[in-house]
Amino acid sequence: MQIGIAADHGGFELKAQLAAALKGAGYEVEDFGAFELVKGDDYPDFVVPLAQAVAKGIILRGLAICGSGVGACVAANKVAGVRAALIADSFSAHQGVEDDDMNMMCLGGQVTGYAESWELVQIFLSAHFQRDERFQRRLEKVAVLEKINLEWSNPK
Repeated sequence: MQIGIAADHGGFELKAQLAAALKGAGYEVEDFGAFELVKGDDYPDFVVPLAQAVAKGIILRGLAICGSGVGACVAANKVAGVRAALIADSFSAHQGVEDDDMNMMCLGGQVTGYAESWELVQIFLSAHFQRDERFQRRLEKVAVLEKINLEWSNPK
């Protein structure tokens, strides 16, 4: 499974730790940056390219990290086809995938430690969308919202 990972300065250290753990566990990891610690960098510069790759299906699952995880989540969800959530507990790590087909997990590099983050990542990556009719129906409604928002933001 190919995993994408991205972080700004607030998640830089956690990103490096998680990328190494993922590679050690046999995952193919594509790093979308930051590639060096720059205190003034901006999370959209790294999270949006990752989110675009997830939306296009180039990357199956994405991990986005900033200081709190909130900004990374906000930026990721601006990309149509991305279903990202800030995760801080094991139930949401699997339920978000099983019920909502979450394809990006966001973490707070300054609020969630490595051990807990690694546990959450493993749960996220091992979960599978359940494809129940009610879950698919809900995702179709979300897709309609994305289409409406695209049409509204790009008037003819």
